[in-house]
Amino acid sequence: MNDQVHNEVPACFGKLDIVFPKKDDGLRHSPESCMPCFYKTECLRSAIDGSDGVQVKEERTDRAYESGLIGFFERWSTKKELNRKKQKKNKTVS
Repeated sequence: MNDQVHNEVPACFGKLDIVFPKKDDGLRHSPESCMPCFYKTECLRSAIDGSDGVQVKEERTDRAYESGLIGFFERWSTKKELNRKKQKKNKTVS
């Protein structure tokens, strides 16, 4: 893949369920097939910053709350802000 001209991104670029899928342990991991890709870092950032990225941030907030790293009000505030972002993105897409 390093021999290719790096001007076209792969078809999977930025697709959260492909480049950062949730595994059996409930956590998200990058698949081994993504490791040699020239675009892996940019792709993962794009996936997390995209419309599905709010889901990742919600999962992270829930894990932090369950483990005791954040309290109820911080979790509530974060989830409310994430919900606002999700609604805003849905309005701009429509």
